[in-house]
Amino acid sequence: MRIIPVLFILSLLLGCSSPAPDSGTGRACTIATLKGPSSMGMIRLIDSISRADHPGMRIELLNEPMQVRKMMLDGSADYAILPTTMAAILYNKGLDYRLIAIPVWGTLYLFGTDTAITRWEDLRGKRIYAMARGMTPDVLFRHLLEKNGISPDTDVTLDYSFPTHIDLANAVSAGQAELAVISEPLVSLVMQRNKNIRPIFDLNREWERLQGIPMAQTAFLGSAGALRHPDQVERLVAAYERSTRWVNQHPDSAAALIVKYGILPDEEVALRSIPRSNLDFVRAGDIRIQVGEYLEVFYRMNPDIIGGKMPDEDFIY
Repeated sequence: MRIIPVLFILSLLLGCSSPAPDSGTGRACTIATLKGPSSMGMIRLIDSISRADHPGMRIELLNEPMQVRKMMLDGSADYAILPTTMAAILYNKGLDYRLIAIPVWGTLYLFGTDTAITRWEDLRGKRIYAMARGMTPDVLFRHLLEKNGISPDTDVTLDYSFPTHIDLANAVSAGQAELAVISEPLVSLVMQRNKNIRPIFDLNREWERLQGIPMAQTAFLGSAGALRHPDQVERLVAAYERSTRWVNQHPDSAAALIVKYGILPDEEVALRSIPRSNLDFVRAGDIRIQVGEYLEVFYRMNPDIIGGKMPDEDFIY
C-alpha cells in the first residue's frame, strides 16, 4: 500500500490554496483507490499530488476492493473507488457515499492458449477458470454464457480452484489453466510472461453488444462529509477527468508514471494495458439511465449482487 501525502496544489488541481472561509476547498481529505485501471486513469493527478510539499490531501493505493470498503466503513476515506456493484451494496446498507462518476468501463476478458475458440459455441465442453463465485465477474460471465445459448451449469465447467485474480493469472501464465476470466492489467502481465496466451473474448464489448449499454464497472464515490464541499468536489472531479484524458492521449508518458508509482512493474505492460482498460471518466449525473440499466441487469440476475434492491435516486450525486 502506498500513501501519498499532498500539498495545497496551488489552484492547479483541487483549489486547496487560500480557500475562502468555510468554502471547503482547502480541507484535508483522503482518496482510497485500487492498483489497476482505477489508479492508472488518475495517475497524472497522483503524480501532481506527490510533488506537493505540505499535507492536506492523500491518496491510498490499495490492492483489493475490500480494503477500500474497510476505509469507507470506518470513515477514513472521503473519496473511494471500487466496483459499482459493491458501491450499490454499501449504499443499500445505509453507508452515506454517493456515486460521483464512472471512471472505468469494463476490464474483463476471457483469455488463454486455446486458439481453436473463435465463437461462443466453441466453449461447449470446455473447462473455464474463474474466481470469486457469485461475485461480479462470475455472475457477469455466467450471464454472457446464457445470452449466447450456453448453460454455465451443464455446457461448460466453471472451475474456481484459484481463489484470487493473482493466483489465477499465475496459473494461466504457467500453463495450469487453459482458459480463464481475468481483468486488466493482469491480462497484459500474463501475456508478457507467456507468449502463447491471447485474449479470446473482450467481455466488455460482448456485454455492450448484448445489453446495448456499456459496462459501468467502476465507481468513484464521495462521502456525505466530502460532498458538503462542492467546490472541492468539482476541482477534484475536473482534475481526475483531465488526468484520464491525458492518459489516453499520452500512453507512453502515462506508462512511465504507472511504473513509477508501483501500480505495474513494467512500462511495456502498462502501455499495452491502457487501451484495454477502457478508461473514460464520465460524471454519473450525466448517465443516470445507463448506470441504472447496468445495475438492473445484475438485480435481475441476482439481487444480492447489488444489495437486494435497486439504489434510490439519491445514490447518484
